[in-house]
Amino acid sequence: MISRSSRPLLAVLGLGSALLLAACGSNASDAESPGGGTGMVIVTTVAPITSIAANIVGDRAQVVGIVPEGTNSHTFDPPPQVAATMEKADIVFVNGLQLEEPTFQLAEENASNATIVKIGDTVLPESEYIYDFSFPKEDGKPNPHLWTDPTYAIKYAAVIKDTVAAKDPANADYYTTNYEAFVAKATALSDALKKDQTTVPEGGLELLTYHDAYAYFAKTYGWKVIGAVQPSNFEDPQPKEIARLVDQIKAENVPVIFGSEVFPSKVLEQIAAETGARYEDTLRDDDLPGAPGDAEHSWLGLMRYDYVTMIQGLGGTTDALDALDVSDVAPDKADYPQ
Repeated sequence: MISRSSRPLLAVLGLGSALLLAACGSNASDAESPGGGTGMVIVTTVAPITSIAANIVGDRAQVVGIVPEGTNSHTFDPPPQVAATMEKADIVFVNGLQLEEPTFQLAEENASNATIVKIGDTVLPESEYIYDFSFPKEDGKPNPHLWTDPTYAIKYAAVIKDTVAAKDPANADYYTTNYEAFVAKATALSDALKKDQTTVPEGGLELLTYHDAYAYFAKTYGWKVIGAVQPSNFEDPQPKEIARLVDQIKAENVPVIFGSEVFPSKVLEQIAAETGARYEDTLRDDDLPGAPGDAEHSWLGLMRYDYVTMIQGLGGTTDALDALDVSDVAPDKADYPQ
């Protein structure tokens, strides 16, 4: 078994091999996809965006993810081989909001024939930027984690649908059909979340996380993010900050602290031990459950997992979420670097 700590290095090595193979293939513009598409090459960054794109384009285009799952997407520096993939790209989708700047810069330098889209910048007006614990306003980088909110995931899907349809109008109806099916599933997820979160004891919809990936989600669904342990420099917090968090957790009787599978934290274990709160370390914001090809390895599976984990951790039940169908709406043939 590969340990989580060794996974990022191995992922980058595997990514380089996969991208070299992709770069050595035939010219994407001349290829014909199995579903009758144009053979477009669509490059994406983090896995949730890759999953949403794959649901929209199905078998009409090749989707290639760049940022390995289980990697800190804020600090990921793409290996040189990614440039070759960018050169083949017809469309590049990045989250934007300054999440993956090295990858965006590489796209600008190498994807000369591609349409490059910063999805987050497209769907979120600057007036609605959220700055918080992990993303202070003085650093100039807003919280970029829109996709943990289903209402924004639907907007992401709309941007992807419109972009690919403009590039490949012959398959526009196919993309629209998949988009509408995705909207229906994302809406069902949202409805199930709203129903199940009412089972959490009154006043209990509070999140203390390691990495603040739920700011927009919290605003939309009426949750309160009371703190994030990880500072904006991605280092562990100072002792005085830990002491403040311990006092706050005790004062507000927070029952569970949510860590991150991507960011293991001895600090959260220490805080939990000092406060009596339970430490739940499996939340994930851009690391899809399971492995590529698994039924729940998708944006839908990711968000259902996180919502169930949060609601159950806070004393609620998740009957509606558990019953949800989170299967993809189109064949997911995307390349997900691991």
